[in-house]
Amino acid sequence: MGCCSSASSAAQSSKREWKPLEDRSCTDIPWLLLFILFCIGMGFICGFSVATGAAARLVSGYDSYGNICGQKNAKLESIPNSGMDHTHRKYVFFLDPCNLDLINRKIKSEALCVAACPRQELKTLSDVQKFAETNGSALCRYNLKISEYTSSKAASLCPKLPVPASAPIPFFHRCAPVNISCYAKFAEALITFVSDNSVLHRLISGVMTSKEIILGLCLLSLVLSMILMVIIRYISRVLVWIVTILVILGSLGGTGVLWWLYAKQRKSPKETVIPEQLQIAEDNLRALLIYAIAATVFTVILFLIMLFMRKRVALTIALFHVAGKVFIHLPLLVFQPFWTFFALVLFWVYWIMTLLFLGTAGSAVKNEQGFVEFKLSGPLQYMWWYHVVGLIWISEFILACQQMTVAGAVVTYYFTRDKRNLPFTPILASVNRLIRYHLGTVAKGSFIITLVKIPRMILMYIHSQLKGKENACARCVLKSCICCLWCLEKCLNYLNQNAYTATAINSTNFCTSAKDAFVILVENALRVAAINTVGDFMLFLGKVLIVCSTGLAGIMLLNHQQDYTVWVLPLIIVCLFAFLVAHCFLSIYEMVVDVLFLCFAIDTKYNDGSPGREFYMDKVLMEFVENSRKAMKEAGKGGVADARELKPMMKKR
Repeated sequence: MGCCSSASSAAQSSKREWKPLEDRSCTDIPWLLLFILFCIGMGFICGFSVATGAAARLVSGYDSYGNICGQKNAKLESIPNSGMDHTHRKYVFFLDPCNLDLINRKIKSEALCVAACPRQELKTLSDVQKFAETNGSALCRYNLKISEYTSSKAASLCPKLPVPASAPIPFFHRCAPVNISCYAKFAEALITFVSDNSVLHRLISGVMTSKEIILGLCLLSLVLSMILMVIIRYISRVLVWIVTILVILGSLGGTGVLWWLYAKQRKSPKETVIPEQLQIAEDNLRALLIYAIAATVFTVILFLIMLFMRKRVALTIALFHVAGKVFIHLPLLVFQPFWTFFALVLFWVYWIMTLLFLGTAGSAVKNEQGFVEFKLSGPLQYMWWYHVVGLIWISEFILACQQMTVAGAVVTYYFTRDKRNLPFTPILASVNRLIRYHLGTVAKGSFIITLVKIPRMILMYIHSQLKGKENACARCVLKSCICCLWCLEKCLNYLNQNAYTATAINSTNFCTSAKDAFVILVENALRVAAINTVGDFMLFLGKVLIVCSTGLAGIMLLNHQQDYTVWVLPLIIVCLFAFLVAHCFLSIYEMVVDVLFLCFAIDTKYNDGSPGREFYMDKVLMEFVENSRKAMKEAGKGGVADARELKPMMKKR
């Protein structure tokens, strides 16, 4: 189960050969069993909540005495008014719905089961009495007769006046007021916005009036994302070099401007300047000098990096070109993010429903007001923590399944010499291999991410709770820890993705795959840096381009609409959707490039193009290797470093 292994297993690992797609076996079976047991535990929590009546209390609602509305109830020990027959009283009514407990986020008002919710505002007790006589729905406490609704004692036993009108469709059998202004305290930051009905109405009017334009612009962002992927496929060389040149020119220009400002301010006359202003001018001059020196150092370092990485940029171009071919042969890759999002939504809905079940599960206890609440006690109260861990682990598991699926499909494409022999649907073939062999590896990788993410979330919660109370030192330590854990999480995510690729290639367990991938990435550190700087930056610019293009089209179209005055919200919706779509498409593109690079690095490490050790790579990558070899021969001694990098690094048998 662990990452440690004996000396004999290490010796076997050193003798192991890379045989892409040849041998296939189950990996990390103990972790799969552990994950299955964990999921059974999640199911037990849901089943326990339903079995203890939490589902009925959540869906049908219950009054302040523990009676579930719409059914007969059993008597609760030492609880008055419990055990009532509410067969004809199907709705929960709150006597004072605006009496909120902001700390515990619940309604402190007494709740009753009623036959019908008031559809109109009831201003006096006479109106309440008339409503009860007409609809057969008593809105006052159970021990008060309808004929006594207008008596002197009814003021403390009946709902607070005026009784607000309820929505036509009760929310989970609960009478919810149409005017929700009293609930605005739950979102104090939005009180002023919600209270300004004129602004709210204009924004909603803008969205409703422009709904056709919003749908059209969302479709436009989808089309632009597909077009951009095609453009990257055919003119990747031009785009990469344009980005590289712009970065260098921008650094040179910024450095030149800083030195120009420094020289100009230094030559400016200082005779007529008063002493206070002279001191300020000298401070500014010193600051400009520091900024100019720092910018110069940064530009020199950037230029040297670009100089040493210029040949690796050519590899980035070749990988982008091959990635375009992958999408031509594997078009279903484009839809992979949608299936992942659909799976995440289904799980999140299940998780939220179970969370709500837990909120109404447990034993009946009296609170300080004498009303009934249901709380978990003993070891069962820790089910909340188990449920929270399940949210993180299973969500990460679903995302890891996507990474393994994409890696498996791209690996199949790369290591199949004759592309005509590809499976009919490489994506489905990759899913099949994932389910049959590698679910344990995915479970282990996602658990490692969970171990890092949970402490970071706890520290973030502590930081938010102590905001404004802790001293500067504690605040700095907390932020540093959160930042370090975030960086560690990103690094582990990248390593996990490459470990999944190694597992898809050679069917090894997670630890072996992670070790192999790490060694290969370290051996090709400059190439990795080139791909993760030039490539990722270009894809980020692509996302910005799609958002800007969609936003510009939205401004031009929305500006001609005269039916409303505020179209900021529709434009924000369109831009957010455009960024989401572009991120889904281009993140898959980025993932494909990373998988292709690891396949290429393994191919050049264990093959040299000789008979019996032919390369698997595409013609474009083959041309890159041949051009690099020719350049090394012509450069002589100058190509020693690159020769070491391209020379096949064979392991001794």
